[in-house]
Amino acid sequence: MIIKNLDYKEKAIKKLLDIANELLEGKSNDNIIFKAPTGAGKTIIMADFLLQLVEKRNDHKTFSFIWAAPRKLHLQSKEKLEEFYKENRVLECSNLEDLTDKKISENEILFLNWESINKKDNVFIRDNENDFNLTSIINNTVAEGREIILVIDESHHTATAENTRGLIEIMNPKITIEVSATPHMNSDNIVRVKFEDVVAEGMIKEKISLNPDLKEDKLEGEGSDEFILKEALKKRDELLKKFQELGKEHINPLLLIQLPDSNSNDFTSKTDEIENLLAKKFKITTDNGKLAVYLSEDKRNLENISKNDNEVDVLLFKQAIALGWDCPRAYILVLFREWHSEKFSIQTVGRIMRMPEIMRYNIEELDKGYVYTNIANNNIKIEEELARDYFTIYTSRRNESYKNIDLVSYHILRQRETTRLDPSFINSFLNHAKEFKLAKKLDTKVSKITDHIPLDGIIHVENVGTANEPVEVYKDLSLAKNALELENAFKYFIQQVLHEGEMFPEQRSVGRVCTSIYNFFSEELKMDYRDVQREIMTIVLSNGNTQPIKDVINLSLKEYKVKHPKVKNKSLQNDELWNVPVKIEYNANNQERKPKLKKVLMNPYYESTLKSKTWETEKSFIEFLDNSKKVEWWFKNGERDATFFAVPYIDDSKEDQSFYVDFIVKFIDGKIGLFDTKSGWTAKEAGNKSDGLQKYISEQNKNNKNYFGGIIIPKSGSFFTYTGIPYKYDKDLTEWKILDI
Repeated sequence: MIIKNLDYKEKAIKKLLDIANELLEGKSNDNIIFKAPTGAGKTIIMADFLLQLVEKRNDHKTFSFIWAAPRKLHLQSKEKLEEFYKENRVLECSNLEDLTDKKISENEILFLNWESINKKDNVFIRDNENDFNLTSIINNTVAEGREIILVIDESHHTATAENTRGLIEIMNPKITIEVSATPHMNSDNIVRVKFEDVVAEGMIKEKISLNPDLKEDKLEGEGSDEFILKEALKKRDELLKKFQELGKEHINPLLLIQLPDSNSNDFTSKTDEIENLLAKKFKITTDNGKLAVYLSEDKRNLENISKNDNEVDVLLFKQAIALGWDCPRAYILVLFREWHSEKFSIQTVGRIMRMPEIMRYNIEELDKGYVYTNIANNNIKIEEELARDYFTIYTSRRNESYKNIDLVSYHILRQRETTRLDPSFINSFLNHAKEFKLAKKLDTKVSKITDHIPLDGIIHVENVGTANEPVEVYKDLSLAKNALELENAFKYFIQQVLHEGEMFPEQRSVGRVCTSIYNFFSEELKMDYRDVQREIMTIVLSNGNTQPIKDVINLSLKEYKVKHPKVKNKSLQNDELWNVPVKIEYNANNQERKPKLKKVLMNPYYESTLKSKTWETEKSFIEFLDNSKKVEWWFKNGERDATFFAVPYIDDSKEDQSFYVDFIVKFIDGKIGLFDTKSGWTAKEAGNKSDGLQKYISEQNKNNKNYFGGIIIPKSGSFFTYTGIPYKYDKDLTEWKILDI
């Protein structure tokens, strides 16, 4: 909790008050984005803002508040606000069970866990026999003349659930305030707290050092995990001594170890591996109180861990701890390489950004944080915790005038069993290895496989999300892999080759390839893997050898596929007839189309802001449809599952596929148009899709339907379409006709 006056805090509150009071005078609902770095004290700034909003009024407006947050963050926020308001008691903090008379009282803040109410089967959302539901509570509150103000804490998390927009509409807040270090919604009303201002006040560390002062010495038999952990613990001891020299023996710097999220293709348990390493090499265990564990299935030694003088030196955690967790004594973050992902998030780094006593020490080592990692130099990325693509924050709804059109739609049944290897692959590999003369192409004089990890870098957290690169590294350090790291790298090399070869890279198939390679070394090079497994894996993974081994694997896969032909995907008619969805949710890479369109079926209409998904042909065709007197409505189709409409077609490899046509159009005379815009090379390659669409239209019209459509190409200010089979395309569109609607 902030315990001193902060200049940036006062400026932020003033701006929030100015914007909020202006919006309160308007007739429509609106939103505000409050963006501040992790560690800036966003929760307390919001608490003070709400207090001043209530107290400093020159009108007769009254308020009820809803504070929504993900996971258990709403409880942490409620605790902080209760502490903040305990002296004046102007605002009251409540949970659902505290509400009286099925309403939110004046100056009452209702704290909600977003996920718990954001479920389709939640009894609090539906009408129920007690009439205790969100709609009735809101209606009762508004009926007493109060404005509702909604605070969405960590808004980028709460925006992921399916019903988010609908819930906000039920709450009907006069003002929605989104609070986040990395907001994803759009607004004209943005209040920002600058990173450098928070650093200047001593709230957060000025920078993060990446693998500082690493030295390669006596590393024989020591893997990069152990090396990185040893160096991080050494840094922790150095920081502890610095605090002791300052007379601050009550501060025990905490080292955080983020474990990779488990993956179905993982070969070992990283949790067990690291916990065993800490115990055997460094005498750090949960039993002696030096280690704490924060996992969903395992929580140990967490009591009072955030206190500066707590005895725990090391905390093991996964990503789940990152949200809302506050431990100012955390100084060091250790991130181990993930075989399937080598990125880490801004939220995780944010856990070591806070200062233990909300002050700068003017000692360089104590005014910055530290990250130690064995992620390869060129693979380090620091990102927002979740990409914008995953946030559904806008909802478009189908016009109520819509009447069902009942289209027959299709989906693909994909076959996977034939992409798994059986024991016959082993003989195939051995035969191809002989024909390929693999033994002569391998360099067997390889001594070690090394990792290149960053050395003396800097992480500029303030650059995340800007044009500037957050990670600055100029040198690296070479470390030899130990036996376990080597074995994992060997298996993941095989897994990657299988994936590239369009085979299912499960552990059973990986095992077949491992056996094949070991048998080859035994027969051709007289190297028994039981005696020299490490040498074999080292040979396979050396730069000059991976390509010929990969070539033999691919030759063997090619033969295997011939002898085990893949069962082709099947196009199947959906069980239910397709209709335009009642609502569609969009992520932050979309924006509302303005001015509004007249004949679009979904409102508001959202279009992509990504250049890769913005097509001028689509935009011009939309204008064409929207201005046609013959069009009743048009719908822009999507490209996934049964939510959207698809027709079957056969691709060049004679396999069934789904064609998600761009536009479904209802005409005033009852006709249904199915159109897909193309240009350039996409027009040239559209033959299979066009033939599939025309075949679909023909078959449906035999069943007394009234469909038409085809591929659409703009040319010379007109739109041309082709409706024949087979598809014919030339640059002059010789046999194409102008679409007259």
